[in-house]
Amino acid sequence: MNKSKMLKDLLNSNETLIMPDAYDPISAKLIENAGFKAVQCSGYSFSIQACYKREMDVTLNENIEWTSRIVESVDIPVMADSEDGYGGPEEVLDTVDNFIQTGVAGLNIEDQIPGKSPLSIVSEDLMAQKIIVARETAEAEGNHDFIINGRTDALKSTEDRSEGLEIAIDRANQYLEAGADLAFITYVTTLDEVKQVTKEVKGPVSIAAGMPYNITEFSINDLKKCGVVRISLPTLLIYSSLRAISNSLEYIKEDNLLEASNNLYEYEKIVKLLND
Repeated sequence: MNKSKMLKDLLNSNETLIMPDAYDPISAKLIENAGFKAVQCSGYSFSIQACYKREMDVTLNENIEWTSRIVESVDIPVMADSEDGYGGPEEVLDTVDNFIQTGVAGLNIEDQIPGKSPLSIVSEDLMAQKIIVARETAEAEGNHDFIINGRTDALKSTEDRSEGLEIAIDRANQYLEAGADLAFITYVTTLDEVKQVTKEVKGPVSIAAGMPYNITEFSINDLKKCGVVRISLPTLLIYSSLRAISNSLEYIKEDNLLEASNNLYEYEKIVKLLND
């Protein structure tokens, strides 16, 4: 069974799929070793691990290379972050084809315009066309199960939050009609917003959890009860890693190696992880 079929089966099961974000091969191995069934990649996490100031500084070639290494490190399905497709519909064709060649099971594609401040989004028609091209590209490659996660950033594109949520829900439905398997609405902050999204979106919903703006607002179990099909955790692992490293460095400065030892991942576990 190819990885796209594996991922599709997971999404079509009655169990919410939780997808932590990997920022490199070893973090992907840890996700798999912990028993999670799929891995998500994030351009934002890639930009942090590369010490780039902006997510948009990650080039397509870098994204492909780093995603490919993650795919090769695990046996579970991996979803790529293809940003906005790195251009218009013509560029999306090549972008999706390149990601398919890495062995990913699917990808996110978003309607945000890279580098725009304040955040701006492309027209719904243009975004729908990108999704159509992405689907046609996967079909042409013979991967009929390839997963496309249609992401909208509309919720943050307007100062009126209620209006933004309505626009996001409308776009999510259009993206599903265009051929997306999932509708991913970002910047959902409260449980009431989750409930509105799952009620009004006419298809499978993906929500990002564990974000600084919503980590105290709802739990993973709350999202499961609302019927969210896929939960991604785009920043939790890399933020946690940075905190752990920073703490260890502080212990070293204080000549407190004993305290630093409490954060250590055992050598035997590392050997087993790398050889599984």
